[in-house]
Amino acid sequence: MDTRSLCRMVNLLMCFMEALGAASNDDGWSMKVQAEVRATEGYPVVLPCSFTHPHHTLHSSLQVVWRLGHGQGSTVLYHCSSPTRARTCQPDPQQDQRYRLEGNPREHDLSLRINSAALQDNGRYYCRVEVPGHAHASYEDKMGTRLRVEAAPRILGLSVEGSEEAGYRAQCRVQGSPLPDVQWLGPDELMEGSDISPLSQESLEQHHTTSQLRDVLPGQQYTCSASNPLGKDQATLYMLPPRQVQVSGEAPPLLLLLSLSLGFKVLLLLGMVVWLPQGGGPAWLRCWFK
Repeated sequence: MDTRSLCRMVNLLMCFMEALGAASNDDGWSMKVQAEVRATEGYPVVLPCSFTHPHHTLHSSLQVVWRLGHGQGSTVLYHCSSPTRARTCQPDPQQDQRYRLEGNPREHDLSLRINSAALQDNGRYYCRVEVPGHAHASYEDKMGTRLRVEAAPRILGLSVEGSEEAGYRAQCRVQGSPLPDVQWLGPDELMEGSDISPLSQESLEQHHTTSQLRDVLPGQQYTCSASNPLGKDQATLYMLPPRQVQVSGEAPPLLLLLSLSLGFKVLLLLGMVVWLPQGGGPAWLRCWFK
């Protein structure tokens, strides 16, 4: 490859990278964002966004909008308005307090702060700035910023299903990002489990997995262990042995004893009801029954 071809490829690559990080038009608008931002569950994260615009709009009123997703299915997460010559951007009264501007729109900074990032915050975000009252005085980033929230493993549930005839199986439901690796530890050794596909296709389900361990035995202990680069979580279950089956027609001793005791008390009460009205027993007891 000659030097001219190499320079041409380098120029094309630079143009491509510039298109990913910034957008501009002929009216003097430009916007720069970060292609991807990573966050950790429970911690705040900032999505950078800066812009430039024509000088004649510098002292005009501004509106800032942040959306999750693009098009008709998008969700407005943040909206604020900055009146003419104001130094701050006032959010809507119903604004979710998890979101706020980290930057100052008057200084061309629209960066958004998300407090306590969660797995459901994963997605692509778009920032937009508008100058009301001016034709074509609005601009929105077209590429967006991909937010990836990572989370340490968390075991959501550990259960046993099945019957004595069909056999028992243990299920361990786990959440985490990256998706955790699940292992089973039996009474004496590491055991082989199998993954179950999520029942739902919701976006949050991509961070969930369920591992199943077949042929678990009553009276034994099993441990589910989930791990990813951010940490590890584990839970243990003990499967109780089946109860002793009573012989047909034979009542348990405790139940039989309770039945005899209750029957004796009923007979004693009926006898007193019949005897007392006929004058039997002490006077205070007859008055009490009256």
